[in-house]
Amino acid sequence: MRWKTSHVGLGHTVDKPVEDLWRLFRIMAEFSEGFEELAAVGPAVSIFGSARTPRDHRHYLLAEETARKLAHAGMTVITGGGPGIMEAANKGAAEAGGRSIGLNIDLPQEQIPNSFQNLPLHFRYFFVRKVMFLKYAHGFIVFPGGYGTLDEFFEALVLIQTLRQAHFPVILMVKDYWQGLLRWTEETMLKENGYISPEDIHAFALLDDPDAAVRIIVDFRERQGPGGLSMPPGMKKEPPTEPPNPSRPPSQ
Repeated sequence: MRWKTSHVGLGHTVDKPVEDLWRLFRIMAEFSEGFEELAAVGPAVSIFGSARTPRDHRHYLLAEETARKLAHAGMTVITGGGPGIMEAANKGAAEAGGRSIGLNIDLPQEQIPNSFQNLPLHFRYFFVRKVMFLKYAHGFIVFPGGYGTLDEFFEALVLIQTLRQAHFPVILMVKDYWQGLLRWTEETMLKENGYISPEDIHAFALLDDPDAAVRIIVDFRERQGPGGLSMPPGMKKEPPTEPPNPSRPPSQ
């Protein structure tokens, strides 16, 4: 079945299946370019935080220092490529002589690419960009931020919680910023409602010290080897452990 969809204000109709096919090609092209560019970057850390953080703010300076120490430890730094914490992390990595990657996204506001990326990539689709943050990560470091920062933080926790698909440490920086959220997570989500398990509280670290954050990630790299996304055990088909029993009725 084929149909046409009118796009208000465009003055013409678009064949929807054809439009969706071209969208699929664009998505494939973004994945292909991202995999090709990032496959050789080596061990990497994705750093998140608010785009609205001023350059003289202590959070900005802390992110810059952390990224500089990561670069000195041989880690590539990946950010969203914008201003604020993203700029600070790209700046710290670039000025330390490290690989400084920005995964830029097309947004109507706030997303102005910073000038400290020595490998900028550009994305149209959020979900493709998220895969790139995850696939080559040996760690996430999350600085204070808003909805977007929380989205990335909880995305990492969900992937760690469900089938252990994401394999890397997650670090929250600036303890006083996160205390309220973590108190609600433990008291309301865990103790009052049981919506998470006790071990889920320990899926991340809470720090103020850049040296401690770098040490956690470097130790993970040396101990575990490759990080990033892996195939969940539940997605992998295993051969049956015993031959089927003809006398057993099929499961419903």
